[in-house]
Amino acid sequence: MATITASMVKELREKTGAGMMDCKSALTETDGDSDAAVDWLRTKGLAKAAKKAGRVAAEGLVGLVTSGTSGAVVEVNSETDFVARNDTFQEIVRNIASVARGAEGDIDKLATLEYPGVGKSVSQHLTEMIGTIGENMTLRRVAGLTVSEGVVGSYVHNAAAPGVGKIGVLVGLESSGDQEALSAFAKQIAMHIAASRPLAVTSDSLDPEIVDRERAVLTEQARESGKPEEIITKMVDGRIRKFFEEVVLLSQAFVIDTDNTVEQALKAAEKDVGAPIVITQFIRFELGEGIEKKEEDFAAEVAAAASS
Repeated sequence: MATITASMVKELREKTGAGMMDCKSALTETDGDSDAAVDWLRTKGLAKAAKKAGRVAAEGLVGLVTSGTSGAVVEVNSETDFVARNDTFQEIVRNIASVARGAEGDIDKLATLEYPGVGKSVSQHLTEMIGTIGENMTLRRVAGLTVSEGVVGSYVHNAAAPGVGKIGVLVGLESSGDQEALSAFAKQIAMHIAASRPLAVTSDSLDPEIVDRERAVLTEQARESGKPEEIITKMVDGRIRKFFEEVVLLSQAFVIDTDNTVEQALKAAEKDVGAPIVITQFIRFELGEGIEKKEEDFAAEVAAAASS
C-alpha cells in the first residue's frame, strides 16, 4: 500500500478541483496512482467539477458571523457575479461562515469541517455544488477574532443577503462597560474600517517594512528639493505623521464624524459605555482583492468553448 502524502493530495486537488478528502480517498483507492485517481473521481460524479477547476474564480461573496466575544469571516469565490447573486450560493456562503469559527483561521481545516445538515465536509459539499451550479467555486481564506471581555463587532458592505456581501469586517473591542452601547459603537468602527481601509490599529502595530518603504520613498522625494539633510529629515518626519493619519485606525478621521479622529471618538464612546475601551484587532476582507483575473478576448473564449 502506497503512502499517501499531503503533497500528493494537494497536487490531485489542484488538478481536479475535487475536495481534499475526496482526493485522499481517490489516492487510497488507487494505491497512489494520480492518473487513476482522476478517473476514480470521475466515476464518482466529480467530472464536472474537475473540468471547471482551471477557471479563475474571482467573484463570489464574503460571509461573516459573530456571537458575543468571537467572530469569523470567510471568502468563497465563484467565476461570475451572476452566481454570487444566486440564492443557493448565498446560502452556501452563509452556512460555511456559520462553522468558520471552528477553523481557527486555517482554510484547510475549514475544508474538513462538517457542512451543516448534509453529513459531509465543507469541501465535499462545495465540490458537489460546483457540478450543480455549473461554475468553479473555491474556499479562498478564513480568519477569526476573539476578545476576552467585550464584543466583536461586524459590518457587511454591499450586502447581497444577511451576513454576506462584497466587504466583511470584524473588529474586537475589549471593555467591561455596557454591552449594548459597546456593540453600537463596534458597529460604527466596523463601518469605518470598511470605508477607510486602515492597515493597523496603532502606529506601533503597523508593519515596520511598510513604514521603512514609505520613509525611503519620501526621503528620495524630499532630496529632489535640494535641501540640506537636516531639513529633509524634518520634512520626512512630517510626511510620515501624515502617512500614519491615512493608514492607522486610531489616527484616521472618523467617517461618521470627520471633525474627530477614531481615537477621539473612542474616548467619547467610553462615557456612554461607562468604562475604558481597547480596540484589540480588526479583520477586513474585500472580495477578490489580490486575485489576478485571467484575461481572454471574446474570440478566444468562443474558440475554447467550441473545442471543449
